[in-house]
Amino acid sequence: MKIEYADRIHTLPQYIFAEIEQLKIIKKKQGVDLIPLGIGDPDLETPVVILDELIKQVKVQPNQNYPSSMGEAEFREAVQKWYEVRFNLNFNSETEITGLIGGKEGIANIARAFINPKDIVLVPTPGYPVYENGATKLCDGSPYLMPLNEENDFLPDFETIDTKILRKAKMMYLNYPNNPTGAIAPQSFLKKAVDYAEDYEFFIVYDNPYSEFTYDEYIAPSLLQINRDHVEINSASKMFNCTGFRCAWAVGNERIINGIRKVKSQIDSGCPIFIQKAIIRGLNEYKSNKKPEIVKRSIQIYQERRDVLVDGLNQIGWKTKKPKATFYIWTRLPKNELNSMEFVKKLINVGVIITPGVGFGQYGEGYVRFALTQPIDRIKEAIERINNLLN
Repeated sequence: MKIEYADRIHTLPQYIFAEIEQLKIIKKKQGVDLIPLGIGDPDLETPVVILDELIKQVKVQPNQNYPSSMGEAEFREAVQKWYEVRFNLNFNSETEITGLIGGKEGIANIARAFINPKDIVLVPTPGYPVYENGATKLCDGSPYLMPLNEENDFLPDFETIDTKILRKAKMMYLNYPNNPTGAIAPQSFLKKAVDYAEDYEFFIVYDNPYSEFTYDEYIAPSLLQINRDHVEINSASKMFNCTGFRCAWAVGNERIINGIRKVKSQIDSGCPIFIQKAIIRGLNEYKSNKKPEIVKRSIQIYQERRDVLVDGLNQIGWKTKKPKATFYIWTRLPKNELNSMEFVKKLINVGVIITPGVGFGQYGEGYVRFALTQPIDRIKEAIERINNLLN
């Protein structure tokens, strides 16, 4: 029997994280004490009010049945209220909001709804790999890579993109606060992005799951505050420390939302009802655009970790900046280190696991990403091990 992959599978890059996983397994068998600072998965507990609601709702029989692929009406109404309270925006929950099984699913399914073979999609790099691979390439689209350079505060420079590309572009992914760089986007940049989209007639998918993951009194905006003709994805995963719940939403242009719904109606049955009801409880904690206590407590912990890690790296001679958002530290490789994957392998040998920048695309080479997903004492231990390796 002859079994062959579809041509589009061959366009996907080698999954370098599989190699890291194998090295972790080897080191664990050797008895090495591993400090994982690689995966962006919160280690803090989901707020008790949400867990209590989950336990309550899962026992209700109708909540155990099939959900709607576009989200229950009550859930979409809670998202509508959250956007009104958080961003002072009012959307129609019937036509301009849809539920998602996590933001990752939404990012991919938007492409399935709108991208034809060879359509150009503008993709930031370094960036979340789903934009280029799981969305664009798996829809036979053509990703055009927009470099995020440190000299430009990790914002794409639209003026360097050939106008022929812009005229052919159908869609653009943007993500601020940004994974992996931790960069933020000022309102002036968002306005410029919207202007380019209008001039060249493409739409923007604004991936905004770190909107609540901000420090130093910074409050992240929504792209939809600039222009409602686009679509924004957000998620409960990071704001409520519940990545495994797989509950998110898309908000914006009615035609885009309808396209997502058409795809989802054919391939999934939505997030479980009892999870949606638990997330409603969390969203209802918002009374203004500022973080409620259940979010603020988590962010305070991550801010303390950020300060300990960045200050510690600088003290051992590894120059690193403090981001204003996300729980990632994106930093250039130390001097004399030329390859992010090779450097990550060196660190695994001493039990510290971080992510090579090249894992986020070719323009991520020369950098690595730390995730602030360990307690302070473990972060300090990691710094000590890194210091011993470097110095």
